[in-house]
Amino acid sequence: MPDNKDYGALTEGVYYILLSLLTPMHGYGIMQNVKLLSNERVELGAGTLYGALSTLVERGWIELLQGEQDSRKKEYRITEDGRTAVRTEMARLDELLANGRKLIGGDPE
Repeated sequence: MPDNKDYGALTEGVYYILLSLLTPMHGYGIMQNVKLLSNERVELGAGTLYGALSTLVERGWIELLQGEQDSRKKEYRITEDGRTAVRTEMARLDELLANGRKLIGGDPE
């Protein structure tokens, strides 16, 4: 597994999971929020979501809230490293858009 500082390109699902966790949330809430944020384009299944959450916890990008370890509904929140990952991805996406606009000539209508 890459070092937690090796942010790289995020998948759309991971990006929306991290954005969702700017407010602490449990799994079902994350699934619903990702769907809302993506205008229902991204729909995460439970297996995909919980696999991603496990990886994000391992990387230190999100954390399980204290006192929730034994609960069935586990709440997660983004860490400072997770916020950095989101900011890094936003800068990468801005660069992609800027380069495309230079070559295509502006915003498509």
